[in-house]
Amino acid sequence: MRSEGSHSWRTTEIKDVLEAVLRLETREEAERFFRDLCTISELGAISHRWQVARLLDQGLPYQEVSRRTGASTTTVTRVAHWLRHGEGGYRLALDRLSAVE
Repeated sequence: MRSEGSHSWRTTEIKDVLEAVLRLETREEAERFFRDLCTISELGAISHRWQVARLLDQGLPYQEVSRRTGASTTTVTRVAHWLRHGEGGYRLALDRLSAVE
């Protein structure tokens, strides 16, 4: 994969996948796309991290998040790091979801 910009994860191939995601219009379309794209294990890992982020955003302690989700404390710590110091993607999605709930 070719790297573009200052971040090695921002490859042309990843940008192509993200563009495809942006073209999806409904939850059903997203379900179909992600099921074809990802293994059940990959979908589980993604949804697992998302649940950790949601609980951390509610202010729950790491141990409680780990207990509720079954995630290791290492995973909880990693998600917490990206929630606070990442690209802002978790924050953006969490804020947008809370605005419609």
